[in-house]
Amino acid sequence: MTEQTLDALIRTDEPLITALSNAAAFLYHSLPNINWCGFYLFDGEKLVLGPFGGKPACTVIPMGRGVCGAAAEERKTIRVADVNAFAGHIACDPASRSEIVVPLILSDGRLFGVLDVDAPVTDRFTEKDEKDLSGATTVLVSKIEAIMNHTGSGLGLPNF
Repeated sequence: MTEQTLDALIRTDEPLITALSNAAAFLYHSLPNINWCGFYLFDGEKLVLGPFGGKPACTVIPMGRGVCGAAAEERKTIRVADVNAFAGHIACDPASRSEIVVPLILSDGRLFGVLDVDAPVTDRFTEKDEKDLSGATTVLVSKIEAIMNHTGSGLGLPNF
């Protein structure tokens, strides 16, 4: 259901920031028992805060640091049952106890950013969640590329 809803929700003739904002809001309100959901966008050197739902968050994450930086650098999904056991975890919200981060990789192999989802309980994210969020990011990447092709936007931060 998530993939179909995202596909219908995100239009390719609207700005990228609009698409990411609606995607973050939809996922934040659709996923049970989470306290943060959003995007960190790759600016060519580091991850910078993008659209999200939840409390204010860390604004810049170096590549390789924390769960988001590790997922971006390794270009693979990382699911953490207990963030306090993850070496180098960046605690933007001390209430977060578990996390899943899914990288957004464009079809040409470039990193666009990551989808980050936090929960206030340990061991919140399952293999099914990982599969569902991977499917959602596949739809998102397709829409992101269509928007970038439509608007001529580059990989950097969206023009407002």
